[in-house]
Amino acid sequence: MNTLTGMPRDKKGEVDRKFVEALARGLDILRAFNPGDGFLGNQEIAQRTGLAKSSISRLTYTLTSLGYLTYSKRLEKYQLGAGVLALGYAFVSNLAIRQVANPLMKELSIATGTSVGLADRDRLDMIYVDHCAPKDIVTFKKEIGDKIPMATTAAGRAYLVALSEEERNFFMRHFKEKLGDKFEAIKAGVDQALENYEKFGYCYSWGDWEPDTTAIAVPLKLTQGQIYVFNAGGPAFRLSQEFLSGEVAPQLKSMVRNIEATLIRF
Repeated sequence: MNTLTGMPRDKKGEVDRKFVEALARGLDILRAFNPGDGFLGNQEIAQRTGLAKSSISRLTYTLTSLGYLTYSKRLEKYQLGAGVLALGYAFVSNLAIRQVANPLMKELSIATGTSVGLADRDRLDMIYVDHCAPKDIVTFKKEIGDKIPMATTAAGRAYLVALSEEERNFFMRHFKEKLGDKFEAIKAGVDQALENYEKFGYCYSWGDWEPDTTAIAVPLKLTQGQIYVFNAGGPAFRLSQEFLSGEVAPQLKSMVRNIEATLIRF
């Protein structure tokens, strides 16, 4: 296995003659924009993507012409355009698992007082494709498209335990390269997650990502190999480890089984 879909390109590997580098660079520019960024200039895009500014100027011009970016003459910067929204909306609206899961996620969120999310992988992060939270929770609400790190969150660990050993090792090599001295702690967390999932059927993060956040997560691997993750969590002062493990985890696991059974009939 040389790559997984959506992973950064390995420039040390063999040349793939079917791979269109110019297209990949254009998509890298779109990925450089994070929620809440607003406008970015060519210099900021260059720093985030590692691309040469000369290449970025041509690519941003093309993406603007196609409607994927908009340009502010006053700021001399770019922001994402409606074309990106159209692509994202088409993806989310056609996602069968979201249509099945959303009512059950809302029920679980209300019953347990937790924020309940549905996440997919985006490179070395997890990205929310749906999220439900009780009205009285204001500190742990996520939006569709928000990202969380794979390496330290319950959702990310649940994704990793659902992979084959070969696939998981592929990600661990990327983590080691990216995180340096922090890698050993990351590896220990993933190893613990493997044990927890085998023993309890879920993964957890007790403040490993954010000190004041606790969460549990359960993966769902579909027959075609696609992996999604459901998580439940929130502020640690409201949701103890004991409550999440004893009360929420059985309900989360049951919800995932019900969703899986429903999707099989699709």
